[in-house]
Amino acid sequence: MTELQLRRIRLTIAYDGTRYCGWQRQKNGRSIQQEIETCLRTMTRTEINLHGAGRTDAGVHAESMTAHFDCTSGITNARFLYGLNSMLAGDIRILTVETCPAEFHARFSAKGKCYQYHLCTALIQPPTRRLYSLHVTAALDLSSISRCLGVLEGEHDFESFENTGTRDKRIVTGRGAVRTINSARIFTADSTHLIFEFIGDGFLKNMVRNLMGTLLDAGRGKISSADFAKILQAKDRSAAGVTAPAHALFLKKVFY
Repeated sequence: MTELQLRRIRLTIAYDGTRYCGWQRQKNGRSIQQEIETCLRTMTRTEINLHGAGRTDAGVHAESMTAHFDCTSGITNARFLYGLNSMLAGDIRILTVETCPAEFHARFSAKGKCYQYHLCTALIQPPTRRLYSLHVTAALDLSSISRCLGVLEGEHDFESFENTGTRDKRIVTGRGAVRTINSARIFTADSTHLIFEFIGDGFLKNMVRNLMGTLLDAGRGKISSADFAKILQAKDRSAAGVTAPAHALFLKKVFY
């Protein structure tokens, strides 16, 4: 019998993170990675290690997460697509399945990511939006927020907006907490729906949520854009605002 060739398969995945403890496999709790790996194990009858483009926290959603795995199974990509979606719960969907070069890596080949954070500013939040947007009824100074967003663009050390767990801070080599934000903007989907969008070459643990907590302080008049710039320069997490809730955050796209 001819031995089947090892191939690398790339998945594009969308999920509603409400019921999950995040992307990464956990000992106590259901994760997106584990749910997909379990289905792949059933289909291939082998152990499969799924590698994602990054981690998303418990409750965070994704419209286009990228992951890859290696296998020698003769199952076609079309059958993987159909089989996985038939076994997975409805809040996880495989959008595409494709064979990719062996040197491709979902995490290390990524050039950047786009995250979006959603606010509902209606006096009463519609129930259908409660799981996917943060309800904020206080009036926000959008011009102040926009000035703060301008401060973020470019290369900066984002340690003030980093929670522990991203990296070993004892290691002094590498780029540390330095990341480049290519675009930071706010726009309206409708009169009561604000979307904050961040595009960059990488993001630290809870970075977008910590940014949002501080940006909302600016919107409520608690800090100025000059204060925001000082917080960024402080490289001190205690100088920044609270961590905004996870349920309003979406991984929009991974760039390669």
